[in-house]
Amino acid sequence: MNDPRPASPPLVAVIGGGPAGLMAAEALARRGVAVQVFDAMPSVGRKFLLAGVGGMNITHSEPYPAFVGRYAERQAELDGLLRHFDAEALRQWIHGLGIETFIGTSGRVFPRDMKAAPLLRAWLKRLREAGVVIHTRHRWLGWTAEGALRIAYPQGELQLQADAVVLALGGGSWARLGSDGAWVPLLGERAVDISPLQASNCGFEVAGWSELLQSKFAGAPLKNIALSVPGAVPRKGEFILTAQGVEGSLVYAWSAAVREAINRDGRGTLLLDLLPDRPVDKIAQALAKPRGSRSMAKHLHSQLGIEGVKAALLRELTDQATFADPERLAAAIKALPITLVRTRPLDEAISSAGGVRFEALDEGLMLRAMPGVFCAGEMLDWEAPTGGYLLTACFASGLRAGNAAADWLKLQS
Repeated sequence: MNDPRPASPPLVAVIGGGPAGLMAAEALARRGVAVQVFDAMPSVGRKFLLAGVGGMNITHSEPYPAFVGRYAERQAELDGLLRHFDAEALRQWIHGLGIETFIGTSGRVFPRDMKAAPLLRAWLKRLREAGVVIHTRHRWLGWTAEGALRIAYPQGELQLQADAVVLALGGGSWARLGSDGAWVPLLGERAVDISPLQASNCGFEVAGWSELLQSKFAGAPLKNIALSVPGAVPRKGEFILTAQGVEGSLVYAWSAAVREAINRDGRGTLLLDLLPDRPVDKIAQALAKPRGSRSMAKHLHSQLGIEGVKAALLRELTDQATFADPERLAAAIKALPITLVRTRPLDEAISSAGGVRFEALDEGLMLRAMPGVFCAGEMLDWEAPTGGYLLTACFASGLRAGNAAADWLKLQS
């Protein structure tokens, strides 16, 4: 006799309530799949909300070839995801939540009110109306011997037998917001191929600043300058001198190259151009003018406007002979080498590199070693600069994982 009761929809557990996990949940719910989201934090989207402090940079409006090029070594893999959900598609999705966006002068895209919280509230409302159940203070602990999910919550531990799982656990930065990398050994013991987590979009340390530089200029911004790594085209912007080294948006832009140089050679170099709008010959001519009884410091100030932290850093990183020679000093002003010996700790980084290698996944982001388990977001082995690229790839990978999980479930039925 046939069972007259209607078949219940398959259940998918989404582990992680950041942009990738929530997007996977939305994609699954749209396909008629029962979805439960589990997040270890007291509320979901905590790192997403932090990213919105000072202005929610959601994506970037630059042409697609330049956009996808920001993913460097993983450009091909991210292209496969972003072609189905690119920056413009993300903007339209946000507009569908009732949140307007605008393009800033830098090409970055922001919600009209510059805030993340209204966007997240509207999104959570949509998810709950679609039947998505969200559990907070529920930490995933791995699997039982029978394959059930182990999830710790305030009253103890539950074991859940899901039909499929989407892991969207973040990378290893900002552990206090949930991205603590605790998933690495859990997948590692299942023979999943994982690249070690490393700091990305991070500050760096020098071997040691002088006491004078630290005491007078730690925390000082260097503005109207350019930075590069050897052999690269300099980028204009600003960064901050810290007690340990350097940090800030322009440093983050070169963080992958500097980190890899440190991994390879034990040190990396940033080349600082203190006067990016003046050619080296003009600088040398200005320095060669008679200075009479004035000190070189005053000469630098009067002829080139170099003073304060710029002058102090120039003095710190040049020897006496260079400082006394106009041509050599001009060359140093245009390409002052800052030698960096280590990244700041991973937990301080804006994002992380490393994670589950794409070679361990199929095109739907399902683990080859674990059928029915999908991965998305920053826990995948890719990195990108700030500017909306990180979030866009998290959304796109969550969408792919959610749809692929729904497709896989359909094949199993």
